[in-house]
Amino acid sequence: MKFATKAIHAGQEPDPTTGAVMTPIYQTSTYWQRSPGEHKGFEYSRGTNPTRKALEACLAALENARYGLAFSSGMAATDAVMKLLRAGDEVITGNDLYGGSFRMFSKVFAHYGIKFHFIDLSKPENISQYINEKTRLIWIETPTNPTMQIVDIRGVAAIAKAKNILLTVDNTFASPYLQNPIDLGADIVMHSATKYLGGHSDVVMGALMLNDEELYKQLWFIYNACGATPGPMDSFLVLRGIKTLHLRMKAHCENGREIAAFLKAHPKVGKVYWPGFEDHPNYEIAKKQMRDFGGMISFTLKDADLRGTFELASRFNVFTLAESLGGVESLINHPVTMTHASIPKEAREAVGVVDNLLRLSVGVEDIEDLLADLSQALG
Repeated sequence: MKFATKAIHAGQEPDPTTGAVMTPIYQTSTYWQRSPGEHKGFEYSRGTNPTRKALEACLAALENARYGLAFSSGMAATDAVMKLLRAGDEVITGNDLYGGSFRMFSKVFAHYGIKFHFIDLSKPENISQYINEKTRLIWIETPTNPTMQIVDIRGVAAIAKAKNILLTVDNTFASPYLQNPIDLGADIVMHSATKYLGGHSDVVMGALMLNDEELYKQLWFIYNACGATPGPMDSFLVLRGIKTLHLRMKAHCENGREIAAFLKAHPKVGKVYWPGFEDHPNYEIAKKQMRDFGGMISFTLKDADLRGTFELASRFNVFTLAESLGGVESLINHPVTMTHASIPKEAREAVGVVDNLLRLSVGVEDIEDLLADLSQALG
């Protein structure tokens, strides 16, 4: 089944009771049992719900995985993976990382005796010197948030598998439409489904997709026992959003390409971070493991301090100044004060997250309107 067909049909059958084509919202917390333990596979909605079950099957299909788990947020999904670890375990991850992930790793799980190495992942061989008998997990983003660094998933997976280390890939920025980490050797794929999967900025959700049955059972136990599972209405919204994922991603990529070129040529713009440029670090890897380059772009302003950057970020009419990404509407974000405020200044600046950096989530509006808005804001 091709991607567009999976996006519309995977995991979904007409409702057996009414014949409804769209998966119903099963707004119930509990389920009738004929006798104790005798039921139709559903007992209590923290653990299982028919709407969520359909979504999870669809999520798995999109990533070419056997299993999918939906969580109440991307951070809840990340939290579940971290709970596979024990005190004394070590994790290797990137030094250019979403601020929420950095905060969870350094401010929550580090307190439980888990050690994190935040390193440059631009070359897989950089990992080797940090691997020891305590290394249990490698966690990567690609493209990274917000400087769009590209990590060689296949290269990292080869190292992880040789050492029997779990590899998890945060695939939020690419979406399953552009990249499938499991096909490249990852063990677990994580998504903030709030972003491209939902696609309409009206729901918060996370997801994990994987193939290994034993690992799935461990994660399902955490999922059910700790309870960070989404309700049926949120599940319905993401299931509905996924039906247009392939159409939206095409538009995001088309608009992103034009805006990246516009920014690169603008005299008031300094550096532009977009993996589709041939001079972008690891461009060849991006071309190999991604089907297109997406609608996420970051750029710096020439000769602008923090105040000047604030002023420009507030001048847009079509782009909305807001956190998050991946919706149909275009957003502009100031990472230093918004998504990456929890990362220490020295660590941020070392990877390019500086005061005059702005991040765009390019939406699916008419490209002429987007370019006009950028033109008037930049002046």
